[in-house]
Amino acid sequence: MRRRVFPVFIDSYGLSCNPFDKQMTDRLGFFQSHDHREMTARLDYLKDIRGIGVFTAQPGMGKTSSLRCFLKGLNRNLYRTAYLCLSTVSITEFYRQLCAVLGLESAFSKPVMFKSIQERIYYLYKEKKQPLLLALDEAQYLNPGILRDLKMILNQDCDSVNCFSLILIGEPYLNNILEKPIHEALKQRITVHYNFEGLSAEETSAYIFQKLESAGGSRGILEDAALSAAYSYSQGNPRLIDNVMTDALTIGVQNQKQSIDADVMMAAINSRALA
Repeated sequence: MRRRVFPVFIDSYGLSCNPFDKQMTDRLGFFQSHDHREMTARLDYLKDIRGIGVFTAQPGMGKTSSLRCFLKGLNRNLYRTAYLCLSTVSITEFYRQLCAVLGLESAFSKPVMFKSIQERIYYLYKEKKQPLLLALDEAQYLNPGILRDLKMILNQDCDSVNCFSLILIGEPYLNNILEKPIHEALKQRITVHYNFEGLSAEETSAYIFQKLESAGGSRGILEDAALSAAYSYSQGNPRLIDNVMTDALTIGVQNQKQSIDADVMMAAINSRALA
């Protein structure tokens, strides 16, 4: 089992906390990457025109964090938001969860819940002037029947108006699922689409330095060669960067290193490979 000595490296490198702990993101600030800006711009457009947005990325790329930042910044007097991470649930359970987030009583009958959901969505749009933004995370695992029913829910007023925005978040093979003929009607209604590219080498350095400095650290903690190794290992995946940086800081203090050099970073990368 890998030994963790967070308090030791925090003190040794002049940090107020572990800046690469995801629980520190709200405290230290969110990095505005190219992917984040692109997703935010598309979500901003989607909230106004309504329809379907599809956002895909490999695990750890920050798609859910970007969504959370966007939803957090919305005026709650103007928009109603709902977030579901369904994983693998039945169609009936999906309806029950959707009823719950919309403040509706669930029923034994799916048609009854379907009608209630459509009526609530239309009410939010027409009467409350608070159109719904419904975000479904891990959408690659959705039951095909749920995707089919989502298209039916969108058909409000005989398909003449978009009453809400549907945001599908998932891994890249979600795109392959949506390409299947059975989902053609749903795919045609996709308004915006974005696939994360990952942080560039320059963004990786900026990401690491922002986290270090936000926690009171210095750029001098990390040598250039170590930065390059971190990017080569992670290929711009923020979660992998966080993991390897935490390990590098741990190994660095264990070896009494004043800064993280290439040898320390490679030791961290190798320890990840063996984990």
